[in-house]
Amino acid sequence: MAGARRKARALALQALYEIDSVGHGVEAVVTRLLAEGGLSEENAAFARELVSGVIQNKEKIDLNIKNFAPAWPIEQIPLVDRNILRLAIFEILLDNKVPIKVAINEAVELAKTFGSDNSSRFVNGVLGSVSALVNK
Repeated sequence: MAGARRKARALALQALYEIDSVGHGVEAVVTRLLAEGGLSEENAAFARELVSGVIQNKEKIDLNIKNFAPAWPIEQIPLVDRNILRLAIFEILLDNKVPIKVAINEAVELAKTFGSDNSSRFVNGVLGSVSALVNK
């Protein structure tokens, strides 16, 4: 189950990356990736929910990134890292369907897989600060 959820998160990340980098339409990107992705209906719905949640709450999410990574203007954060953070912040602050530790661990794993050598440390640091908001 966890592997399938990670695959759904990875697909959501791919969609957000493509939407963010080249501005393709959300529905077209998600539909195409899901057709190629081979996810169960439940996990396809999960991936769709993640993408739409991030898109609908992007300004609020980006504000959190600005607050917790002030040294990095949002447009200078690498695309992969920025979208991993958006995904995880949505899960931590807005979605509340998985434990915070799970959301952070999944984001760090995505950063290790898709990001640069420093991505996982950067993502972990920002999300550690974000998660303190929830614990208050």
